[in-house]
Amino acid sequence: MRTITWDEERQVMKMIDQRILPQEFKILNYDNYRDVAEAIQIMVVRGAPAIGVAAAYGMALAALHSKATSREALLADLKEAGEVLNQSRPTAVNLFWAVQRMQEAAQETEGSPAEIREALVRLAGEMADEDVATNKRMAVFGAALIEDGDTIVHHCNTGALATVDYGTALGVIRMAHEQGKQIHVFVDETRPRLQGARLTAWELEQYGIPYDIITDGSSGLMMRKGLVQKVFFGADRVAANGDVANKIGSYMLALAAYDNGIPAYSVFPISTVDFELERGDLIPIEERDPQEVLALDLMGRRVTPEKATARNFAFDVTPNRLLSGWVTDRGVIQPPFKENLFAAMKIEDEQ
Repeated sequence: MRTITWDEERQVMKMIDQRILPQEFKILNYDNYRDVAEAIQIMVVRGAPAIGVAAAYGMALAALHSKATSREALLADLKEAGEVLNQSRPTAVNLFWAVQRMQEAAQETEGSPAEIREALVRLAGEMADEDVATNKRMAVFGAALIEDGDTIVHHCNTGALATVDYGTALGVIRMAHEQGKQIHVFVDETRPRLQGARLTAWELEQYGIPYDIITDGSSGLMMRKGLVQKVFFGADRVAANGDVANKIGSYMLALAAYDNGIPAYSVFPISTVDFELERGDLIPIEERDPQEVLALDLMGRRVTPEKATARNFAFDVTPNRLLSGWVTDRGVIQPPFKENLFAAMKIEDEQ
């Protein structure tokens, strides 16, 4: 099923609670934008594309439950809702893109507040469908990079759970498997919240793809031993020059791949590119609760000294020079990224 769905009869958004997988499968209901913002912040939902669609539905809920009786008052309420949602995860650009798209749609919709509300619910649904179509398109492009017999290192979770459905980097791996290629996946644990060990491994089991969970520091050794042919990970924000912000650990993984001559690819829709940011150093990096590092597991059991402190950066930035290519919904983009991206976009727009 989809990670995010809309109940038209009850006018609520439903999301899989990713905090408790794989031990428990539970769907939570959301009927107001503030709870959606909290769900994004505490990682009930995670993954840049899924966060974007969740925010879109959050905006739709804000419109539905606004008491505004005039167009101007409704737009003001939507502006406030957008500000709250934008504060939930500062690194994922899809969040800001989705909020802005919903706000622009509200401004451009002529008619009564009721017509604006209807338009926003419809647009959020269209954005969810677009995400699935975009992911499958990227998967076809990316699967062409995978050869029969490849062993792939995958970082974090970029599958159906990180999107509305199908996935980005894990969607590429899934597509290669569905094409009949015999592949194996080394799944980085992805500390401290174990998105790889918990979520990616769970998804790979559903698809029947062979895998091993490895510690985040193991990939370099396995590459040096010749056990790895490709590296794939996602992206939460991409700067105009091709630098990629992704889950913490991606930078070191890309460094190890570069040093060993192994292709490393970042997989994301074009909506993840922030054309207003010249380089990756300008991307805001979220710092989360130190307790995620100081605890042994997500249940909060402490294993560090009582007075220990920690820093918990959620993302890092991989310089474009370390990447072999981007896999996008416009095709595989190779260096130099900025020039080739604009060329690919121009070609598609002309077709």
